[in-house]
Amino acid sequence: MITRRMALYLAGAGVAATSSSRRLRAEETFEITRTEAEWRRLLTPAQFEVLREEGTERAFSSPLDKEYGEGTYHCAGCDLPLYSSETKYDSGTGWPSFWKPLPDAVRTRADWGILGRRTEVHCRRCGGHLGHVFNDGPQPTGKRYCMNGVALTFRPA
Repeated sequence: MITRRMALYLAGAGVAATSSSRRLRAEETFEITRTEAEWRRLLTPAQFEVLREEGTERAFSSPLDKEYGEGTYHCAGCDLPLYSSETKYDSGTGWPSFWKPLPDAVRTRADWGILGRRTEVHCRRCGGHLGHVFNDGPQPTGKRYCMNGVALTFRPA
């Protein structure tokens, strides 16, 4: 049973972890940098929340979850190609999932939240938050790159 004290502690830990993660992103350098105002002009509110504030879209809300045409998934923030449709699969989680990114497309870092440590995935060119990677995916990598659909755009082949 969660006590009030425990709930307050967990909420505080989540805020501290989020602040820490944003601080780490601010310390990194990226090829494409923009001011907050510029990002807000370029992105939809949902894209801004996910890509720039490390939010998460609601499961099963993205049409890209069920997109299985041939093509490439790009960063919605800077248009960098990130994932090939050849590595996409239905993870059943409600988010577009891939077993491997394209070469030199993404970077990862530790992401501490209420549920403990996860591995956050971001665009290597603009630093936009894409989602998380887990060790429960299919072979040959065993990885599940669980991405927010709103952080991606799909380009058919």
